[in-house]
Amino acid sequence: MKTTFAAILMIAGLAFANPSHAGPIKITAKPIHLNDTTPEVRQIGGLRYRGGLALSSGAPGFGGLSALGVSADGRRLIALTDKGRRFAADIIYDEAGNLAGLYQPALDTLAGLDGRALKSKSESDAESMSPGVSGEIIVGFERRHRLWRYLPGQVVPEPLPPPDELAALPANSGLEGLALLNDGRLFALSEGSDNNSTALAWVSHENGWSVMTYATTGGFRPTGAATLPDGDVLVLERRFTLRSGVAARVRRVKADTIEPGAHLQPSDVAELRPPMNVDNFEGIAVRSSADGRVWVYIVSDDNFNPLQRTLLMMFEMEKH
Repeated sequence: MKTTFAAILMIAGLAFANPSHAGPIKITAKPIHLNDTTPEVRQIGGLRYRGGLALSSGAPGFGGLSALGVSADGRRLIALTDKGRRFAADIIYDEAGNLAGLYQPALDTLAGLDGRALKSKSESDAESMSPGVSGEIIVGFERRHRLWRYLPGQVVPEPLPPPDELAALPANSGLEGLALLNDGRLFALSEGSDNNSTALAWVSHENGWSVMTYATTGGFRPTGAATLPDGDVLVLERRFTLRSGVAARVRRVKADTIEPGAHLQPSDVAELRPPMNVDNFEGIAVRSSADGRVWVYIVSDDNFNPLQRTLLMMFEMEKH
C-alpha cells in the first residue's frame, strides 16, 4: 500500500506541528537559472531543469531545510529544519509549468512527546521525513537518533522502534533519508562517513528492521531519499571539499535490489557542481502525473550560515 503526500496533506491537514508556535512569514523567492553563466542550459544527466528559487527571509528560525515533501498535485510543500521547525507554502508555477514562486509561506515548530515545542539541538535536529501507510508523517532525527511518527490530526508524536545499529552511529551521521516503498515497507538511509565506501541502510519488516549497505563513491554522502512511481528510489547526495566546493548528485536504487542484507549499488541520474547553482542539498521529493511524467524537487540546507543559500529546484525526469 502506498500513501502519497497528497493524501497526507489533505487528510492530516499538516497538523503534526505545534499550532501555538505557528504563523505566516514573509519570504523573498528570487528565480535562478540552473547555470547563471549559460542560462540556456537546462539539461543535466537524466533531469531537465524546470525552475528554481533562492529563498530568504528575516523571520527567526527560517533556514536549515533538511527534509522535503511535495503533494501529489504539486500545489503544496512541507520542509523540516534541523532546528525542529516546519516550513510550509503553496507552490506557484508559470504558464509552462515551471517553478515560479511560493505563496502563503508559514513557519511553525514541531512538538515533542510532551506536546511542547522542540528546542534544544539534540532534540530538534530533524533530517528526514516520509509518509507512512496510515496517513502519518514519519520523521527521522539525529543527534539523539530516533524515529517519531505524527498521526493525522495529532500534534504529539509517537516513538517508533529505530534500527538497532542506529544507536552506535555518530551524533551527526544519523537517518538522512526516509522513503515509503510502494509495497508499504520503509526505506531508511544513514549519512555514512568520509572514511568508508558504504553507508548503512535499512528496510522495515513486520518485526523491525533489516540492515543493508549502500555504496558511496567520490566523496558523496546520502542526504535524502524519495520513491519513484515504478518503485525505484532516488537518493540525493552531497559533497564538500575545500578545493572544489560543494556538489550534489541524484542516484537511483532499483526496487528489486532493496532486500535484507543487500549491498545497494545505485546508478547515476544527474550531478550538480559549480558553475551551476548548487548548495548543501539535503531534501528531495518526487511527484508524478497520470501520463507518466515525473518531477523531482530538491532543497538545500543553508546551515543558518549567511555565506550559504536556501535553494529550491525542480526538474523533470527523462523517460526511460
